[in-house]
Amino acid sequence: MAPPRNVVKIAVQMRDAVPQLIQLDQAKPLGAVLKEVCDAWSLTHSERYALQFADGHRKYITENNRTEIKNGSILCLSTAPDLEAERLLGGLQSGSREGRREALRHLVLLASDMTFAQEVISRDGLQRVGTIIEDGDDLGEVLALGLRAFLELMEHGVVSWETLSIPFVRKVVSYVNINLMDASVQPLALRLLESVTLSSPALGQLVKSEVPLDRLLVHLQVMNQQLQTKAMALLTALLQGASPAERKHMLDYLWQRNFRQFIYKNIIHSAVPLGDEMAHHLYVLQALTLGLLEPRMRTPLDPYSQEQREQLQALRQAAFEPEGESLSADRRRSLCAREFRKLGFTNSNPAQDLERVPPGLLALDNMVYFSRHAPSAYSRFVLENSSREDRHECPFARSSIQLTVLLCELLRVGEPCSETAQDFSPMFFGQDQSFHELFCVAIQLLNKTWKEMRATQEDFDKVMQVVREQLARTLALKPTSLELFRTKVNALTYGEVLRLRQTERLHQEGTLAPPILELREKLKPELMGLIRQQRLLRLCEGTLFRKISSRRRQDKLWFCCLSPNHKVLQYGDVEEGTSPPPPESLPEQLPVADIRGLLTGRDCPHVREKGSGKQNKVSAVGPGCFPPGQASFSPCSGPMPWFPQDFCKRAFSVSYARGEEEASLNFIAPSNREFHLWIDGLSALLGSPMGSEQTRLDLEQLLTMETKLRLLELENVPIPEQPPPIPPPPTNFNFCYDCSVTEP
Repeated sequence: MAPPRNVVKIAVQMRDAVPQLIQLDQAKPLGAVLKEVCDAWSLTHSERYALQFADGHRKYITENNRTEIKNGSILCLSTAPDLEAERLLGGLQSGSREGRREALRHLVLLASDMTFAQEVISRDGLQRVGTIIEDGDDLGEVLALGLRAFLELMEHGVVSWETLSIPFVRKVVSYVNINLMDASVQPLALRLLESVTLSSPALGQLVKSEVPLDRLLVHLQVMNQQLQTKAMALLTALLQGASPAERKHMLDYLWQRNFRQFIYKNIIHSAVPLGDEMAHHLYVLQALTLGLLEPRMRTPLDPYSQEQREQLQALRQAAFEPEGESLSADRRRSLCAREFRKLGFTNSNPAQDLERVPPGLLALDNMVYFSRHAPSAYSRFVLENSSREDRHECPFARSSIQLTVLLCELLRVGEPCSETAQDFSPMFFGQDQSFHELFCVAIQLLNKTWKEMRATQEDFDKVMQVVREQLARTLALKPTSLELFRTKVNALTYGEVLRLRQTERLHQEGTLAPPILELREKLKPELMGLIRQQRLLRLCEGTLFRKISSRRRQDKLWFCCLSPNHKVLQYGDVEEGTSPPPPESLPEQLPVADIRGLLTGRDCPHVREKGSGKQNKVSAVGPGCFPPGQASFSPCSGPMPWFPQDFCKRAFSVSYARGEEEASLNFIAPSNREFHLWIDGLSALLGSPMGSEQTRLDLEQLLTMETKLRLLELENVPIPEQPPPIPPPPTNFNFCYDCSVTEP
């Protein structure tokens, strides 16, 4: 019979005694349980004893935490916490150094327990331990044990750090500022001063005035990871407690002392792995340093500031060649307004664009930094985009303003520091002016992504979303240097972002589980056959192609389609504005059996001849074909603005045998979609695989839909990675129903 739920089976042990195996009734008072345990060992005065967990920190068992006792727990019988506290505090007043050392060792072991700590504090234990620290008779192990015991007792929050006396804090400061033989003292003293600084503003100012920054830098240079960590902790605590002006002064002084370079070389790239605590302090240091940018981020441009107006004019002059000084004032103002618009400002007065906060003046700082530290890249960016047409230009100023906002959000500029975060960026400590350097990389990335997306002004927000994803994904990789960041973020192209989005979406939908992948593979042949059938039907419907001749006449059309029996390509000229003719009325025919191959892009004859400069009296390519009776066509040479810009990308040809010669039927599709449909259809006719991008997209869409339809009954049911095991066969098969037996 199972025991009741409130009864647990445990073991209780005591030194020099046989352990007891008992069933502890959680509903019984703890005093009664103690009496039973003591009676079993013939111990009187059970109130002088207490139960502790035998492992871990030897926590005392109380009525509040007794629910933590589980089946199989091992407890030990020890002295009651009040009596133990009285005994150890008496040992601290022992005349012998060895007696104090032994009492402090036991005090450190038990001080982490709240029950014991309250007993010690209620008996003025903190003052007694503080006296040992303040007297400083022993600068070795006794002092280290005293500091550790004091910290453990204070960590419970029973006594406020603000109650510490100034002489006590100054004494601890002296342990930080002098060289000690025992290396364990200074980390503990630094830890105590960190807690004082974070908890008491008044005492924090005392620590700030008494502990020089140079002294903390000395501790950081000692190859002792614990000492480095505690020195960094006190440093970040002092920075957090300082005013913005004091913080800027302190950080400027640290950077002048090559503090950043030391962190980058000797802490981040140390042979010893970086601990979680040091990672947190580096995160805090990064956040506080970036926080210095917040005033500029929150300040709009002042149109009456001479310095800011000069910065704007310097931006304009760095991008455009200055014209002669003989211009009139009106002409000069008009020219400046036009050039500011070329720079990408939406208003002729750029001050209006920079009134937005954030990013305020921080966006202007980034633009000026980019123009001064990467002048060639800046000029190339502005001139390249100012010469583009059809609203494809990427506006530099508007992009810089929005990109500055984006970087502030990604790096959490101005946000309060988290108490547990560790996500610092190693490249932040790799160079000076890291925020502005990161902007220089990001603005060039934005221009690259803009061109990859073939974006227009209407696509500005879409481009910014892609750039945000590129930057966020690369920052998450924590590159160790800016150059590595530049390499990784430039490798993350727009196409790669789309692929990653698709993969993540499939992971979220569970479509990458092995059973789903197996189902998709089984569905592929059937769906590819469906796509092949659709492509052939589309060829049977036919398409109108436009002829373009050397006389720039674009009014002639020709029509091509596949016969219903898939044996012949039929084509012929048609008039503008008329509906496509029936296949039987088309005069020209090309048997599919005579087709030798399919060519695309620059492999097509009409594209090769266009590039080679050949010229015929009659040229008909653009969308067109060779007229009957001619073996080939050549487009005219020279400028041909009526050709589509993506002429090569939409060109394809069908080569076929014409007697002993080889001729070709040349096409330029009216759209990219028609190009893919015809390429797939002709490939299917010739027995070649359909490898166009449109086929891939169609197949993926059909696979997704068909898979979801097949799994409708499995909605919200997790799909296992491996199939379930096949159960073993039964011991016998005598379970068949005998139909010959007649029921009564």
